[in-house]
Amino acid sequence: MPADVPGDPDDLAYADAVAELEEILAELDGDDVDVDQLASQVQRAAALITSCRRRLAAARLDVTRIVADLDTLDDVEPDEDETTP
Repeated sequence: MPADVPGDPDDLAYADAVAELEEILAELDGDDVDVDQLASQVQRAAALITSCRRRLAAARLDVTRIVADLDTLDDVEPDEDETTP
């Protein structure tokens, strides 16, 4: 793939995707926006946002499951006070 063609946002680490998104936003916020590249930059930003949102949703689900598993263990394991005569 040529260096000037961005890859799949899902192939980037989350921090790298956010950093690229920040770069695009800084370019769009600047006074010298290249109108010829505006649509492609906005499209890339949208793809990065979608990827980041998907990762955040997956992480939230994972954390919820982990916490639920911990709550289940609390219900199963006896407290130290209960096992001591």
